[in-house]
Amino acid sequence: MNTQELRELSTDELMEALLEAKEERFNLRFQVATNQLDNTARLKTVKKDIARILTVMREKEVTSASDMSGATLTPPHNAAKESA
Repeated sequence: MNTQELRELSTDELMEALLEAKEERFNLRFQVATNQLDNTARLKTVKKDIARILTVMREKEVTSASDMSGATLTPPHNAAKESA
């Protein structure tokens, strides 16, 4: 799933996609452990999908929080750089 498709999903749909991806990663890890996995690149793809889903969920969270407060939120990693 690409990022644009993920951004079009609701929060509930994102949670469902995240759970499915985590379950698939779990199953792939067992296949690796038992030497049954043929396509090892699939594990890397699923990990990146999980990261993409979490990123989009965070974007939605920040957007909704800034809409409610009217202020822009600074991610924690940028706040440390600005204060230094």
